[in-house]
Amino acid sequence: MTPRPSLGLRARLLFAFALLCVVTAAAVAGAIYVQARNDILQRAQDATVQAVTSRLEAFYPLRSAAPGPTELGQIAAAVTDQNSSFAVAFYRETHSPVPLPPGPPPPGDWRPGERPLVLDLGVISPELRRVVAGGRTAWQRVVLQDSPWLIVGTPLLIVERDRTRVSGIEVYVARSLLAEQHSIDGLAVSAWLTGGAALAFAVVLALLATRGVLRPVRELGRAARLLGEGELRTRIAVSGSDELADVARTFNNTAAELERHVKQLREMEADARRFVADVSHELRTPLAALAAVADVLEEEAAQLPEPAGRAARLVSQETLNLTGLVNDLIEISRFDSGVAALALNEVDVADLVRATLRARGWSESVHTVLAPAVMAGLDPRRVDVILANLVGNALRHGEPPVSVRLCADAHWIALEVRDHGPGLDEAVLPHVFDRFYKASAARARSEGSGLGLAIARENARLHRGDLTVTNAPDGGALFTLRLPRRAPDPDGGPE
Repeated sequence: MTPRPSLGLRARLLFAFALLCVVTAAAVAGAIYVQARNDILQRAQDATVQAVTSRLEAFYPLRSAAPGPTELGQIAAAVTDQNSSFAVAFYRETHSPVPLPPGPPPPGDWRPGERPLVLDLGVISPELRRVVAGGRTAWQRVVLQDSPWLIVGTPLLIVERDRTRVSGIEVYVARSLLAEQHSIDGLAVSAWLTGGAALAFAVVLALLATRGVLRPVRELGRAARLLGEGELRTRIAVSGSDELADVARTFNNTAAELERHVKQLREMEADARRFVADVSHELRTPLAALAAVADVLEEEAAQLPEPAGRAARLVSQETLNLTGLVNDLIEISRFDSGVAALALNEVDVADLVRATLRARGWSESVHTVLAPAVMAGLDPRRVDVILANLVGNALRHGEPPVSVRLCADAHWIALEVRDHGPGLDEAVLPHVFDRFYKASAARARSEGSGLGLAIARENARLHRGDLTVTNAPDGGALFTLRLPRRAPDPDGGPE
Protein backbone atom coordinates (compact mmCIF):
# COMPACT_ATOMS: atom_id res chain seq x y z
CA MET A 1 0.00 0.00 0.00
CA THR A 2 1.50 3.30 -1.11
CA PRO A 3 1.62 5.81 1.76
CA ARG A 4 -0.29 9.02 1.22
CA PRO A 5 1.94 12.01 0.54
CA SER A 6 2.12 14.42 3.44
CA LEU A 7 3.55 17.88 4.04
CA GLY A 8 6.89 18.17 5.77
CA LEU A 9 7.19 19.54 9.28
CA ARG A 10 8.40 22.92 7.99
CA ALA A 11 5.43 23.28 5.64
CA ARG A 12 3.00 22.23 8.37
CA LEU A 13 4.42 24.74 10.84
CA LEU A 14 4.27 27.50 8.24
CA PHE A 15 0.70 26.58 7.40
CA ALA A 16 -0.29 26.48 11.08
CA PHE A 17 1.28 29.88 11.83
CA ALA A 18 -0.24 31.43 8.71
CA LEU A 19 -3.69 29.97 9.45
CA LEU A 20 -3.54 31.17 13.06
CA CYS A 21 -2.52 34.63 11.90
CA VAL A 22 -5.21 34.83 9.24
CA VAL A 23 -7.94 33.67 11.61
CA THR A 24 -6.80 36.02 14.39
CA ALA A 25 -6.34 39.00 12.07
CA ALA A 26 -9.69 38.35 10.39
CA ALA A 27 -11.47 38.07 13.73
CA VAL A 28 -9.87 41.19 15.24
CA ALA A 29 -10.05 43.29 12.08
CA GLY A 30 -13.60 42.12 11.41
CA ALA A 31 -14.73 43.00 14.92
CA ILE A 32 -13.04 46.42 14.75
CA TYR A 33 -14.48 47.03 11.29
CA VAL A 34 -18.03 46.17 12.34
CA GLN A 35 -17.76 48.26 15.52
CA ALA A 36 -16.29 51.25 13.69
CA ARG A 37 -18.86 50.98 10.91
CA ASN A 38 -21.73 50.93 13.38
CA ASP A 39 -20.24 53.87 15.30
CA ILE A 40 -19.82 55.95 12.14
CA LEU A 41 -23.35 55.26 10.93
CA GLN A 42 -24.78 55.82 14.41
CA ARG A 43 -23.08 59.21 14.69
CA ALA A 44 -24.38 60.19 11.25
CA GLN A 45 -27.90 59.15 12.20
CA ASP A 46 -27.79 60.93 15.56
CA ALA A 47 -26.40 64.12 14.03
CA THR A 48 -29.07 64.16 11.32
CA VAL A 49 -31.90 63.50 13.77
CA GLN A 50 -30.61 66.21 16.13
CA ALA A 51 -30.29 68.75 13.31
CA VAL A 52 -33.76 68.03 11.91
CA THR A 53 -35.39 68.19 15.36
CA SER A 54 -33.73 71.50 16.20
CA ARG A 55 -34.81 73.14 12.97
CA LEU A 56 -38.39 71.97 13.27
CA GLU A 57 -38.76 73.79 16.60
CA ALA A 58 -38.76 77.09 14.66
CA PHE A 59 -42.17 76.32 13.17
CA TYR A 60 -44.18 76.64 16.39
CA PRO A 61 -46.87 77.76 16.34
CA LEU A 62 -47.99 76.60 12.90
CA ARG A 63 -49.56 79.14 10.66
CA SER A 64 -52.15 76.67 9.44
CA ALA A 65 -53.48 73.51 10.92
CA ALA A 66 -53.73 72.07 7.40
CA PRO A 67 -50.66 73.31 5.52
CA GLY A 68 -50.54 73.17 1.76
CA PRO A 69 -47.68 72.36 -0.61
CA THR A 70 -46.17 75.86 -0.21
CA GLU A 71 -45.93 75.68 3.58
CA LEU A 72 -44.72 72.10 3.38
CA GLY A 73 -42.04 73.24 0.95
CA GLN A 74 -40.95 75.93 3.42
CA ILE A 75 -40.71 73.32 6.18
CA ALA A 76 -38.68 71.03 3.92
CA ALA A 77 -36.36 73.85 2.91
CA ALA A 78 -35.84 74.87 6.53
CA VAL A 79 -34.50 71.48 7.59
CA THR A 80 -32.15 71.16 4.65
CA ASP A 81 -28.50 72.08 5.27
CA GLN A 82 -25.17 71.54 3.57
CA ASN A 83 -25.02 67.94 4.90
CA SER A 84 -28.51 67.03 3.75
CA SER A 85 -29.10 66.45 0.10
CA PHE A 86 -32.77 67.37 0.24
CA ALA A 87 -35.96 66.97 2.27
CA VAL A 88 -39.70 66.52 1.73
CA ALA A 89 -42.63 67.23 4.07
CA PHE A 90 -45.97 65.38 4.15
CA TYR A 91 -49.34 66.32 5.53
CA ARG A 92 -51.54 63.32 5.08
CA GLU A 93 -51.41 62.71 1.30
CA THR A 94 -50.09 66.18 0.44
CA HIS A 95 -46.35 66.68 0.18
CA SER A 96 -43.96 69.43 -0.67
CA PRO A 97 -42.41 69.60 -4.12
CA VAL A 98 -39.49 67.23 -4.58
CA PRO A 99 -36.54 69.58 -5.14
CA LEU A 100 -33.16 68.99 -6.72
CA PRO A 101 -30.27 68.69 -4.30
CA PRO A 102 -29.32 72.17 -3.05
CA GLY A 103 -26.01 73.61 -4.14
CA PRO A 104 -23.38 71.60 -6.00
CA PRO A 105 -23.84 67.86 -5.73
CA PRO A 106 -21.56 65.95 -3.39
CA PRO A 107 -18.45 64.59 -5.12
CA GLY A 108 -19.07 61.27 -6.76
CA ASP A 109 -22.87 61.53 -6.84
CA TRP A 110 -23.07 62.42 -10.51
CA ARG A 111 -20.92 63.61 -13.39
CA PRO A 112 -21.74 66.21 -16.06
CA GLY A 113 -24.09 64.77 -18.63
CA GLU A 114 -25.71 62.36 -16.18
CA ARG A 115 -29.14 62.72 -14.62
CA PRO A 116 -28.92 64.46 -11.20
CA LEU A 117 -30.07 62.50 -8.21
CA VAL A 118 -33.53 63.38 -6.87
CA LEU A 119 -35.44 61.85 -4.02
CA ASP A 120 -37.74 59.11 -5.24
CA LEU A 121 -40.68 59.12 -2.83
CA GLY A 122 -40.99 55.38 -3.41
CA VAL A 123 -37.88 54.75 -1.33
CA ILE A 124 -39.76 55.94 1.77
CA SER A 125 -41.20 52.65 2.87
CA PRO A 126 -44.73 52.30 4.25
CA GLU A 127 -43.25 50.93 7.48
CA LEU A 128 -41.18 54.09 7.96
CA ARG A 129 -44.20 56.33 7.31
CA ARG A 130 -46.33 54.29 9.70
CA VAL A 131 -43.81 54.70 12.51
CA VAL A 132 -43.38 58.44 11.87
CA ALA A 133 -47.13 58.99 11.62
CA GLY A 134 -47.42 57.39 15.05
CA GLY A 135 -45.35 60.19 16.55
CA ARG A 136 -41.84 58.67 16.64
CA THR A 137 -38.65 59.52 14.83
CA ALA A 138 -37.26 56.71 12.65
CA TRP A 139 -34.73 56.17 9.91
CA GLN A 140 -33.66 53.75 7.24
CA ARG A 141 -30.67 53.30 4.97
CA VAL A 142 -31.19 52.86 1.25
CA VAL A 143 -29.08 52.69 -1.90
CA LEU A 144 -29.86 55.19 -4.68
CA GLN A 145 -27.88 55.02 -7.91
CA ASP A 146 -25.20 52.86 -6.24
CA SER A 147 -24.71 55.34 -3.39
CA PRO A 148 -25.69 54.90 0.28
CA TRP A 149 -28.27 57.28 1.73
CA LEU A 150 -29.82 57.84 5.14
CA ILE A 151 -33.50 58.74 5.26
CA VAL A 152 -34.63 60.20 8.59
CA GLY A 153 -38.34 60.69 9.22
CA THR A 154 -39.66 62.74 12.12
CA PRO A 155 -43.13 64.03 13.01
CA LEU A 156 -43.84 67.70 13.74
CA LEU A 157 -45.13 67.66 17.31
CA ILE A 158 -47.26 70.31 19.04
CA VAL A 159 -46.66 70.85 22.74
CA GLU A 160 -49.74 72.21 24.61
CA ARG A 161 -49.32 72.84 28.28
CA ASP A 162 -49.02 69.37 29.78
CA ARG A 163 -49.34 67.23 26.69
CA THR A 164 -47.80 66.72 23.30
CA ARG A 165 -49.82 65.87 20.24
CA VAL A 166 -49.04 64.96 16.65
CA SER A 167 -49.64 67.72 14.13
CA GLY A 168 -49.94 65.30 11.23
CA ILE A 169 -46.93 66.80 9.44
CA GLU A 170 -44.12 64.39 8.62
CA VAL A 171 -40.69 65.52 7.51
CA TYR A 172 -38.27 63.21 5.71
CA VAL A 173 -34.66 64.19 5.17
CA ALA A 174 -32.35 62.29 2.82
CA ARG A 175 -28.66 62.58 3.60
CA SER A 176 -25.84 61.12 1.54
CA LEU A 177 -23.61 58.67 3.41
CA LEU A 178 -20.93 58.72 0.74
CA ALA A 179 -18.37 60.36 3.02
CA GLU A 180 -19.07 57.81 5.73
CA GLN A 181 -18.85 55.04 3.14
CA HIS A 182 -15.42 56.31 2.12
CA SER A 183 -14.37 56.22 5.76
CA ILE A 184 -15.68 52.68 6.13
CA ASP A 185 -13.90 51.61 2.93
CA GLY A 186 -10.72 53.11 4.30
CA LEU A 187 -11.18 51.04 7.45
CA ALA A 188 -11.62 47.91 5.33
CA VAL A 189 -8.45 48.66 3.37
CA SER A 190 -6.59 49.26 6.63
CA ALA A 191 -7.89 45.94 7.96
CA TRP A 192 -6.69 44.12 4.86
CA LEU A 193 -3.29 45.80 5.02
CA THR A 194 -3.02 44.98 8.71
CA GLY A 195 -3.94 41.35 8.01
CA GLY A 196 -1.38 41.15 5.20
CA ALA A 197 1.34 42.62 7.39
CA ALA A 198 0.40 40.21 10.18
CA LEU A 199 0.53 37.29 7.73
CA ALA A 200 4.00 38.32 6.53
CA PHE A 201 5.13 38.67 10.13
CA ALA A 202 3.68 35.23 10.94
CA VAL A 203 5.53 33.64 8.00
CA VAL A 204 8.82 35.22 9.12
CA LEU A 205 8.15 34.11 12.69
CA ALA A 206 7.27 30.60 11.48
CA LEU A 207 10.50 30.40 9.46
CA LEU A 208 12.52 31.40 12.51
CA ALA A 209 10.60 28.94 14.71
CA THR A 210 10.95 26.06 12.25
CA ARG A 211 14.65 26.74 11.89
CA GLY A 212 15.07 26.47 15.64
CA VAL A 213 12.90 23.34 15.85
CA LEU A 214 14.03 21.53 12.71
CA ARG A 215 17.77 21.94 13.26
CA PRO A 216 17.84 19.51 16.22
CA VAL A 217 15.30 17.28 14.46
CA ARG A 218 17.53 17.07 11.38
CA GLU A 219 20.52 16.41 13.61
CA LEU A 220 18.59 13.65 15.34
CA GLY A 221 17.60 12.15 11.99
CA ARG A 222 21.21 12.24 10.75
CA ALA A 223 22.43 10.60 13.95
CA ALA A 224 19.73 7.91 13.75
CA ARG A 225 20.68 7.19 10.13
CA LEU A 226 24.36 6.85 11.05
CA LEU A 227 23.43 4.63 13.98
CA GLY A 228 21.37 2.44 11.66
CA GLU A 229 24.36 2.18 9.31
CA GLY A 230 26.49 0.81 12.13
CA GLU A 231 28.20 3.97 13.42
CA LEU A 232 27.57 3.10 17.05
CA ARG A 233 29.76 5.93 18.35
CA THR A 234 27.34 8.53 16.94
CA ARG A 235 26.21 11.08 19.51
CA ILE A 236 24.25 14.35 19.46
CA ALA A 237 25.47 17.59 21.01
CA VAL A 238 23.00 18.50 23.79
CA SER A 239 22.23 22.17 24.44
CA GLY A 240 19.50 23.66 26.57
CA SER A 241 16.96 21.96 28.79
CA ASP A 242 13.84 21.79 26.64
CA GLU A 243 12.03 18.74 25.28
CA LEU A 244 14.36 18.45 22.26
CA ALA A 245 17.35 18.42 24.60
CA ASP A 246 15.67 15.60 26.54
CA VAL A 247 15.21 13.70 23.28
CA ALA A 248 18.90 14.22 22.42
CA ARG A 249 19.99 12.97 25.85
CA THR A 250 17.71 9.94 25.51
CA PHE A 251 19.17 9.21 22.07
CA ASN A 252 22.72 9.44 23.41
CA ASN A 253 21.91 7.11 26.31
CA THR A 254 20.22 4.66 23.98
CA ALA A 255 23.15 4.76 21.55
CA ALA A 256 25.61 4.15 24.41
CA GLU A 257 23.62 1.16 25.67
CA LEU A 258 23.28 -0.19 22.14
CA GLU A 259 27.01 0.17 21.59
CA ARG A 260 27.72 -1.67 24.84
CA HIS A 261 25.32 -4.53 24.01
CA VAL A 262 26.58 -4.85 20.45
CA LYS A 263 30.15 -4.95 21.72
CA GLN A 264 29.22 -7.71 24.15
CA LEU A 265 27.40 -9.65 21.42
CA ARG A 266 30.34 -9.30 19.06
CA GLU A 267 32.70 -10.52 21.73
CA MET A 268 30.42 -13.48 22.48
CA GLU A 269 30.06 -14.23 18.77
CA ALA A 270 33.83 -14.04 18.28
CA ASP A 271 34.33 -16.37 21.26
CA ALA A 272 31.76 -18.81 19.87
CA ARG A 273 33.32 -18.78 16.42
CA ARG A 274 36.79 -19.21 17.87
CA PHE A 275 35.54 -22.09 19.99
CA VAL A 276 33.93 -23.80 16.99
CA ALA A 277 37.05 -23.31 14.90
CA ASP A 278 39.34 -24.56 17.65
CA VAL A 279 37.18 -27.58 18.43
CA SER A 280 36.83 -28.43 14.76
CA HIS A 281 40.56 -28.33 14.17
CA GLU A 282 41.26 -30.25 17.36
CA LEU A 283 38.83 -32.97 16.27
CA ARG A 284 40.48 -33.49 12.90
CA THR A 285 43.43 -35.48 14.31
CA PRO A 286 41.43 -38.00 16.38
CA LEU A 287 38.86 -38.22 13.57
CA ALA A 288 41.57 -39.14 11.12
CA ALA A 289 42.55 -42.04 13.39
CA LEU A 290 38.90 -43.01 13.87
CA ALA A 291 38.34 -42.91 10.13
CA ALA A 292 41.26 -45.26 9.54
CA VAL A 293 39.96 -47.69 12.15
CA ALA A 294 36.43 -47.36 10.73
CA ASP A 295 37.72 -48.24 7.26
CA VAL A 296 39.32 -51.37 8.64
CA LEU A 297 36.13 -52.30 10.49
CA GLU A 298 34.08 -51.64 7.36
CA GLU A 299 36.28 -54.04 5.39
CA GLU A 300 36.06 -56.73 8.08
CA ALA A 301 32.36 -56.24 8.84
CA ALA A 302 31.30 -58.98 6.44
CA GLN A 303 33.45 -61.58 8.28
CA LEU A 304 32.33 -60.56 11.77
CA PRO A 305 29.36 -62.09 13.57
CA GLU A 306 26.10 -60.23 12.87
CA PRO A 307 25.93 -58.05 16.01
CA ALA A 308 29.59 -57.13 15.71
CA GLY A 309 29.31 -56.56 11.93
CA ARG A 310 26.31 -54.28 12.39
CA ALA A 311 28.16 -52.33 15.09
CA ALA A 312 31.23 -52.01 12.83
CA ARG A 313 29.11 -50.61 9.98
CA LEU A 314 27.35 -48.19 12.38
CA VAL A 315 30.71 -46.94 13.72
CA SER A 316 31.95 -46.44 10.17
CA GLN A 317 28.82 -44.50 9.13
CA GLU A 318 28.77 -42.27 12.21
CA THR A 319 32.48 -41.59 11.78
CA LEU A 320 31.80 -40.44 8.23
CA ASN A 321 28.93 -38.25 9.45
CA LEU A 322 31.08 -36.73 12.19
CA THR A 323 33.88 -36.10 9.70
CA GLY A 324 31.44 -34.30 7.39
CA LEU A 325 30.11 -32.19 10.26
CA VAL A 326 33.63 -31.20 11.34
CA ASN A 327 34.55 -30.30 7.75
CA ASP A 328 31.40 -28.19 7.45
CA LEU A 329 32.14 -26.40 10.72
CA ILE A 330 35.68 -25.65 9.56
CA GLU A 331 34.32 -24.28 6.27
CA ILE A 332 31.78 -22.09 8.08
CA SER A 333 34.49 -20.78 10.42
CA ARG A 334 36.52 -19.75 7.37
CA PHE A 335 33.61 -17.75 6.03
CA ASP A 336 33.01 -16.13 9.43
CA SER A 337 36.66 -15.18 9.85
CA GLY A 338 36.85 -13.80 6.30
CA VAL A 339 39.68 -16.06 5.17
CA ALA A 340 37.68 -17.99 2.56
CA ALA A 341 39.12 -17.24 -0.89
CA LEU A 342 38.41 -18.15 -4.50
CA ALA A 343 40.71 -20.15 -6.75
CA LEU A 344 39.42 -18.96 -10.10
CA ASN A 345 39.69 -20.91 -13.32
CA GLU A 346 38.13 -20.46 -16.74
CA VAL A 347 35.86 -23.50 -17.00
CA ASP A 348 33.11 -24.87 -19.20
CA VAL A 349 30.14 -24.79 -16.82
CA ALA A 350 28.34 -27.67 -18.56
CA ASP A 351 31.42 -29.89 -18.17
CA LEU A 352 31.66 -28.86 -14.51
CA VAL A 353 28.04 -29.91 -13.90
CA ARG A 354 28.58 -33.28 -15.61
CA ALA A 355 31.74 -33.90 -13.58
CA THR A 356 29.89 -33.19 -10.32
CA LEU A 357 27.10 -35.63 -11.18
CA ARG A 358 29.51 -38.29 -12.49
CA ALA A 359 31.75 -38.14 -9.40
CA ARG A 360 28.81 -38.96 -7.15
CA GLY A 361 27.11 -41.48 -9.41
CA TRP A 362 24.09 -39.28 -10.12
CA SER A 363 24.42 -39.07 -13.89
CA GLU A 364 21.64 -41.60 -14.46
CA SER A 365 19.35 -40.18 -11.77
CA VAL A 366 19.43 -36.52 -12.81
CA HIS A 367 18.08 -35.07 -16.05
CA THR A 368 20.20 -32.21 -17.44
CA VAL A 369 19.49 -29.39 -19.88
CA LEU A 370 22.84 -27.65 -20.32
CA ALA A 371 23.58 -24.80 -22.71
CA PRO A 372 26.80 -25.60 -24.58
CA ALA A 373 30.02 -23.57 -24.57
CA VAL A 374 29.20 -21.48 -21.50
CA MET A 375 32.61 -20.35 -20.27
CA ALA A 376 32.96 -18.56 -16.90
CA GLY A 377 35.66 -17.63 -14.42
CA LEU A 378 34.71 -19.67 -11.32
CA ASP A 379 36.16 -21.63 -8.46
CA PRO A 380 35.38 -25.23 -9.59
CA ARG A 381 35.67 -26.72 -6.10
CA ARG A 382 33.20 -24.29 -4.56
CA VAL A 383 30.71 -24.59 -7.43
CA ASP A 384 30.99 -28.38 -7.08
CA VAL A 385 30.10 -28.03 -3.35
CA ILE A 386 27.06 -25.93 -4.23
CA LEU A 387 25.78 -28.35 -6.88
CA ALA A 388 26.43 -31.38 -4.69
CA ASN A 389 24.36 -29.89 -1.87
CA LEU A 390 21.48 -28.88 -4.14
CA VAL A 391 21.27 -32.11 -6.13
CA GLY A 392 21.85 -34.28 -3.04
CA ASN A 393 19.00 -32.55 -1.17
CA ALA A 394 16.70 -32.93 -4.19
CA LEU A 395 17.44 -36.66 -4.43
CA ARG A 396 17.10 -37.29 -0.68
CA HIS A 397 14.10 -35.12 0.19
CA GLY A 398 12.31 -34.51 -3.14
CA GLU A 399 10.76 -36.80 -5.69
CA PRO A 400 11.98 -37.70 -9.18
CA PRO A 401 12.57 -36.56 -11.74
CA VAL A 402 15.37 -34.25 -10.53
CA SER A 403 16.71 -31.90 -13.17
CA VAL A 404 19.57 -29.43 -13.60
CA ARG A 405 19.22 -26.65 -16.15
CA LEU A 406 21.94 -24.25 -17.28
CA CYS A 407 21.29 -20.96 -19.07
CA ALA A 408 23.41 -17.85 -19.50
CA ASP A 409 23.60 -14.34 -20.90
CA ALA A 410 26.52 -12.02 -21.53
CA HIS A 411 27.14 -11.34 -17.82
CA TRP A 412 25.49 -14.06 -15.73
CA ILE A 413 24.98 -17.79 -15.62
CA ALA A 414 22.01 -19.46 -13.93
CA LEU A 415 21.83 -23.05 -12.71
CA GLU A 416 18.39 -24.33 -11.72
CA VAL A 417 18.00 -27.51 -9.66
CA ARG A 418 14.48 -28.75 -9.08
CA ASP A 419 12.58 -31.85 -8.06
CA HIS A 420 8.91 -32.79 -8.48
CA GLY A 421 8.01 -33.45 -4.86
CA PRO A 422 5.45 -31.56 -2.73
CA GLY A 423 7.77 -28.56 -2.41
CA LEU A 424 8.58 -26.61 0.74
CA ASP A 425 6.12 -25.18 3.21
CA GLU A 426 5.73 -21.42 2.93
CA ALA A 427 6.84 -21.05 6.56
CA VAL A 428 10.05 -22.98 5.76
CA LEU A 429 11.15 -20.99 2.69
CA PRO A 430 12.60 -17.97 4.60
CA HIS A 431 14.75 -20.29 6.78
CA VAL A 432 16.07 -22.78 4.23
CA PHE A 433 19.55 -21.23 4.22
CA ASP A 434 19.76 -20.73 8.01
CA ARG A 435 22.51 -22.63 9.76
CA PHE A 436 21.50 -25.89 11.47
CA TYR A 437 17.91 -25.43 10.24
CA LYS A 438 15.95 -28.53 9.29
CA ALA A 439 12.50 -28.30 7.80
CA SER A 440 11.20 -31.28 9.74
CA ALA A 441 11.80 -32.04 13.41
CA ALA A 442 11.68 -35.73 12.46
CA ARG A 443 14.95 -35.24 10.57
CA ALA A 444 16.87 -33.90 13.59
CA ARG A 445 18.95 -37.08 13.71
CA SER A 446 19.35 -37.47 9.97
CA GLU A 447 22.74 -37.65 8.29
CA GLY A 448 22.70 -33.98 7.32
CA SER A 449 24.37 -31.34 9.51
CA GLY A 450 21.99 -28.52 8.62
CA LEU A 451 24.95 -26.54 7.24
CA GLY A 452 24.97 -27.66 3.61
CA LEU A 453 22.66 -25.01 2.18
CA ALA A 454 24.20 -22.30 4.38
CA ILE A 455 27.65 -23.19 3.00
CA ALA A 456 26.22 -23.30 -0.54
CA ARG A 457 24.85 -19.76 -0.23
CA GLU A 458 28.12 -18.49 1.32
CA ASN A 459 30.02 -19.95 -1.66
CA ALA A 460 27.59 -18.26 -4.06
CA ARG A 461 28.02 -14.90 -2.32
CA LEU A 462 31.79 -15.34 -2.34
CA HIS A 463 31.45 -15.36 -6.14
CA ARG A 464 29.32 -12.17 -5.83
CA GLY A 465 26.28 -14.18 -6.85
CA ASP A 466 23.29 -15.54 -4.95
CA LEU A 467 21.30 -18.68 -4.25
CA THR A 468 17.50 -18.56 -3.95
CA VAL A 469 14.65 -21.04 -3.56
CA THR A 470 10.98 -21.02 -4.55
CA ASN A 471 8.25 -23.58 -5.11
CA ALA A 472 7.71 -24.37 -8.77
CA PRO A 473 4.17 -23.64 -10.06
CA ASP A 474 3.59 -27.30 -10.96
CA GLY A 475 5.13 -28.71 -7.78
CA GLY A 476 8.57 -29.27 -6.37
CA ALA A 477 11.30 -27.06 -4.93
CA LEU A 478 13.30 -24.92 -7.36
CA PHE A 479 16.78 -23.71 -6.33
CA THR A 480 18.37 -21.06 -8.58
CA LEU A 481 22.11 -20.34 -8.48
CA ARG A 482 23.14 -17.08 -10.21
CA LEU A 483 26.84 -16.39 -10.69
CA PRO A 484 28.65 -13.70 -12.65
CA ARG A 485 30.59 -14.95 -15.65
CA ARG A 486 33.52 -12.92 -14.38
CA ALA A 487 33.78 -13.50 -10.64
CA PRO A 488 35.70 -11.09 -8.37
CA ASP A 489 39.45 -11.50 -8.10
CA PRO A 490 40.93 -13.36 -5.11
CA ASP A 491 41.35 -10.07 -3.24
CA GLY A 492 37.61 -9.56 -3.25
CA GLY A 493 37.44 -6.71 -5.75
CA PRO A 494 35.95 -6.85 -9.25
CA GLU A 495 38.15 -7.68 -12.16
